[in-house]
Amino acid sequence: MNLLLFLILFPFVMALLTFCARNEKLRSLVVMIGCVAIMVADIIFCVQAVRAGAGINPLRWAGSETHVYHIFEHVIIDVELLLFLLIAFLSIKYQKYYCLLLAAAGTFPVLWHDFFGTHVTAPLPAVMIDNLTIIMCLVVGIVGGIICIYAIGYLHDYHHHHTDVANRSWYFQALLFVFIGAMFGLVTADSLSWIFFFWEITSTVSFLLIGYTRSEEAINNSFRALWMNLLGGCGFTVTIIYCARFYNVSNLSHLVRMGGMTSGILIPAAMLSFAALTKSAQMPFCKWLLGAMVAPTPSSALLHSATMVKAGVYLLLRIAPLMTGNVVGLMVTSIGGFTFFAASLLAISASDGKKVLAYSTVSNLGLITACAGVGAAEASWAGILLLIFHAVSKSLMFLGVGSIENATGSRDIEDMHGLIVKMPRMAYIMTVGICGMFLAPFGMLVAKWAALKSYIDSNNVVLVIFLVFGSATTMFYWGKWLGKIFVILHQSETLRDTTPKTAWFSMYTLTGLVIILCMTFPMIGSRIVQPYLRQSFYATISNVISPDDIRVMLMMLIMIAILPVLTEILVRTRKEKTTMSYMAGVNAGDDRHFIDAFGGVRPSYLSNWYMEKWFGEKRILSPMLLCSAVALASFMIVAVAGTLA
Repeated sequence: MNLLLFLILFPFVMALLTFCARNEKLRSLVVMIGCVAIMVADIIFCVQAVRAGAGINPLRWAGSETHVYHIFEHVIIDVELLLFLLIAFLSIKYQKYYCLLLAAAGTFPVLWHDFFGTHVTAPLPAVMIDNLTIIMCLVVGIVGGIICIYAIGYLHDYHHHHTDVANRSWYFQALLFVFIGAMFGLVTADSLSWIFFFWEITSTVSFLLIGYTRSEEAINNSFRALWMNLLGGCGFTVTIIYCARFYNVSNLSHLVRMGGMTSGILIPAAMLSFAALTKSAQMPFCKWLLGAMVAPTPSSALLHSATMVKAGVYLLLRIAPLMTGNVVGLMVTSIGGFTFFAASLLAISASDGKKVLAYSTVSNLGLITACAGVGAAEASWAGILLLIFHAVSKSLMFLGVGSIENATGSRDIEDMHGLIVKMPRMAYIMTVGICGMFLAPFGMLVAKWAALKSYIDSNNVVLVIFLVFGSATTMFYWGKWLGKIFVILHQSETLRDTTPKTAWFSMYTLTGLVIILCMTFPMIGSRIVQPYLRQSFYATISNVISPDDIRVMLMMLIMIAILPVLTEILVRTRKEKTTMSYMAGVNAGDDRHFIDAFGGVRPSYLSNWYMEKWFGEKRILSPMLLCSAVALASFMIVAVAGTLA
């Protein structure tokens, strides 16, 4: 219990220290020490939890700890009021009054319930530590800590290149710590009120991070993220009051165990799912995550991979048993499957590296969402493995793109041609990140295979179609990016390495984690994930990965490890032989220009095909958002009205 309290409270203490440390060198030291302490404590906590047989019984507040529980209850009420006042002030300042109304709609009913509502008489398990909690704690602590370390050097370079942005690194880094502390609280809490409290903290902090630059675009995007997440928070509010009023239930694990045994269970399931869909940026709520790209890269990495969006899919995976064979499960699978396919189409038309990563994030979150909505153990196995690999690989990709942008001044994929020559180490890191997202033996592809099998077993033909075509488009945009990195033009020259050491440390660590996960995910699946599923679904699933499959994947992993070495040897030992590109006999002599039919000299450029006429944002994004909004509203009406009828 002491370590758990440390993981929740210590990041808030570090946020205060970081906020007060205005000297850059002192602040860097504070951040480094804080991140190392969090990661070490996180690993020790998870190891102790596994050895203690976590997942069998919830960790309950008892005896002297009851006093701590009541202190937390009072702190939660006070902080909720402070969050509301902050949102109210900023909403009035920027004349975004709809955010003020949504904040009031989500906060005041919960406060009224705390003081005057129905209170649960049964013992309260305030926190729940099981194998899914352990997985999420490792994702939050390890990946989140690495991102905070990366931010040390990144922010120095960022403000060197963006002199128009006021340097408030102390503020930015403090918010990162608050985010980590809130996520530790969210994934370990079992009380619905506690989860909602930390849920709202992540929504508020993401709003502040997105608006960091204070530009008009950043402010508009930050308020879009705020109102969408506050709308989801209203669903959480309804769940808290409804469960206490009708079921005498105030904790999530008890609600999940009730399953289909209680009439009306679809209402809290639908409301929690709605909240999770907004947090995980599923259509029609994906635009808040796309708008988050205006913030500096560490914010994007934290929001897209390790914390914010993972809270949504974590909640869906937690309540997956509630969605077995009902309209809520159909709603979640339909929205998730459609989002996976639609976002992957939109990623094809993007050349901005961060935008491709954003659409890819929305797409992969859609796949995890669909897995949770199936409400089956095998599908949840795939969803949890997808969550793990996506968190590590996608954070690596975001940090890589941020470093490339600081070094070259561009994050456009077209400007990354010849990266294998310009920045060889960065090219290897990006290659591992891209391969981790869509190639075997990396776990994303294996988990997709498990998801496909579970969709077929559930007789959901629509989901199978979404997965097949979404995976095809996924391979297309990752393949384009990977090819661009390895194409070598005559003008490609090695660039001076300006990447800070803290950034290299973070990226090397994440690269190593991707490789380690490739070798250990069969063990993670059998020893960590499957015991959790047996406990949640009261069903045993067979091993998804056979020993023969593991041997083949190990051979492929060895080949992937050898490939960059061979490429480096070829690059370093190649003999220079410059030849002009053949352009039907009209090469202008410098390999970059040709003579047109009128005798004029025109520039030539080798570029990927983005098919904006078919899959561009302006063409298909609005219709997709409209279709998903209508579908979501229809499902919600059916779920709620059908229960009340």
